Amino acid sequence: MGRGAGARCPAGYRAAAGVTPHLIQITSMPGEFELIRRYFTHPAASAVLGVGDDAALVRVRRGQLLVVSTDMLVAGTHFFADADPGDLGHKALAVNLSDMAAMGAAPHWATLSLALPRADTRWLSAFSRGFMRLARMHGVDLIGGDTTRGPLAICVQVMGEVPPRRALTRRGARVGDELWVSGTLGDAALALAAFDGAIDITHAEHLRASHRLHRPDPRVALGIALRGVASSAIDISDGLIADLGHICESSNVSAEVEVGRVPRSAILRRYLEEPATQVALLSGGDDYELCFTAPRSRRAAVERAGKRSGVRVARIGRITRAKGGRQRLVRVLGRDNRAVKVERAGFVHF
Repeated sequence: MGRGAGARCPAGYRAAAGVTPHLIQITSMPGEFELIRRYFTHPAASAVLGVGDDAALVRVRRGQLLVVSTDMLVAGTHFFADADPGDLGHKALAVNLSDMAAMGAAPHWATLSLALPRADTRWLSAFSRGFMRLARMHGVDLIGGDTTRGPLAICVQVMGEVPPRRALTRRGARVGDELWVSGTLGDAALALAAFDGAIDITHAEHLRASHRLHRPDPRVALGIALRGVASSAIDISDGLIADLGHICESSNVSAEVEVGRVPRSAILRRYLEEPATQVALLSGGDDYELCFTAPRSRRAAVERAGKRSGVRVARIGRITRAKGGRQRLVRVLGRDNRAVKVERAGFVHF
């Protein structure tokens, strides 16, 4: 099962002063079964039996392991209740697909459970379009779920396959491994920082950064390409330092990150001296990029995996021997290899 972090829309949503989520507007109110039939019943070629019965039936291929991830988004904690429903549909599935990517798994099936204050047909139509568009892009069939009346909440479960002994986990990092990340980090958190007034960026920059926040691109193809290459992996949902710390803890190692090597967008480079930008880059989260390790001997194989999947990969540090006592699991190095103080590692759920 994936981390609860996998479904996190950033804490800035929850922390925005004076914001009270409101109920979605009512346009019409179909019954539960009509709602399911109209918006969430689609052909499911990969399932023996999909939506419409008490449970779905799926057949896992011979020689494959079943991989399962579940995440939840709750209005007022993970998103505003009046957030764009198409974006919510996309992100609700994307955060689970990101967990599949971190395991090197190929996703096939999804279930969707919705608690809705009211059955708003316009909201449901847009949400369904956002969800199903991403599902089709990744060959995922929606095979079941549930709907009920209640405070707005979205729970998605994704199931996929991975060959035995080929799954990527958090436990395989070894001393001397190189540390990598995909894509660029920090744009999603920067969008929230701008929303909260912690940094002043242009409207166009805010729109571009917000796209990374609302419509993350799960790195499924890269995760599959890293099978047999990466020694450990995790997706970055709570923040680079926090999520890398999970790898270190599970693998009983420490890590060094060279902050100058951490890839960033042109927007972040423009505001690099701002305190909010440093936080966004290292601790902001909601990037849904992959952080992974690999032996130095596999450097060329990592680069080939990035090219095959069409995703930029960058080497940002190394795995070191586990520190004892109260030493930090992750050490951030700035100029001249001097340690950089990081105020917080990432998002804290409780």
